Formats: sequence, C-alpha cells, structure tokens
Amino acid sequence: MRLILASSSPYRQELLSRLGLPFTAVSPNIDESPQAGETPAALAARLSLAKAQAIVPAHPGALVIGSDQVATIGGEPIGKPGSFERARAQLEQLSGQTVEFHSALCVSNGQRHEIDDIVTRCRFRTLTTAEIVNYLQREQPYDTAGSAKAEGLGIALMDSMQSDDPTAIIGLPLIALARMLRSFGLNPLETF
Repeated sequence: MRLILASSSPYRQELLSRLGLPFTAVSPNIDESPQAGETPAALAARLSLAKAQAIVPAHPGALVIGSDQVATIGGEPIGKPGSFERARAQLEQLSGQTVEFHSALCVSNGQRHEIDDIVTRCRFRTLTTAEIVNYLQREQPYDTAGSAKAEGLGIALMDSMQSDDPTAIIGLPLIALARMLRSFGLNPLETF
C-alpha cells in the first residue's frame, strides 16, 4: 500500500518518518482561508480533509494523510507570524495565556476517510521582553502558529502542556495516525 503525506512541511515529514513506513510527500496546494463563521476546530478538520482529497485523485490506491493545525486564544485563530515583529507581538499576546492547538488529521483511500482533532492546551509563562526577543533571535519560529516551537527551545516558554498525543503539538498526531492507519489495514508494527 502506497502511503502519501499531503504536505510540504518538513516537521510533518520528520514525524511521519518515526513510524518507519515508506512514504512520499506531495504538496496539496490548497486555499487555506477560513470560511465565514468557521470555528478553529472546524477549519483544521476541513483543511486536513481538503489536503487529503486534493492528492487522492492523482494517486488511486494510495493511502493519503492530510493534517492541519490551528492555534487559538479565546476561540480566535492565531496564524503563522511570518516575521520577527509579528512573532514578537504574538508572544507578547500569549504571555501568561492558555493557547489551544487543534491538530486535525485525515486519512483517506479515496473510498472512505477518517478525521480526528487532537487538542493540545499550552499554558505560556509570563514572558519578559528580553526572553521573547532572545527566543525569537535564537529559534526564528516565523513559520509556526503561535510563534513557538515546542519541539525546540520554545518548550522553555511554557508553564504546562496537556494533550493525549505529545506529537500533536508539532503538527502530526502519531498516536491517532497509527490508529487510523491500522483501521485501513496498515499497522506500523507489522510492516517492515
């Protein structure tokens, strides 16, 4: 069974490689704009499905993985900052706050699909300006929702983190993914 990750994200590719399954990564190239009135959880789920569905038609018989993550504070989505100044403003806003990360996952074979949303709650410490600037200069997390890479130095920004899947915060919930792959007949522990 061919496995395709519908993503150009190096973070998701690294995570998927942990399962030891051969896969190909293909960029889905979809519009990721939120729809009017769409909740962050619904947005993440819709985008994970759209990414998988964008790849499935060109790869019949393949198992396609789509994933998307939306960070929220007070129910409002937080995007990727893209620059130092926007990341600084984001971290100033998140200081002392709890942020929810919706890491949605879809696995599809073209005939059926499964979708799940793994929520991670991150409580940010109260951060000083010097800590924020130093962190941003060292890690440059401008392509990361919430301006913090929990898999790196960004973990030092946190007071606590709660999730059923420790890899969800990085962008690909492997516990949920392994469960979904098994439901499609692909068990990472039986494949070698």
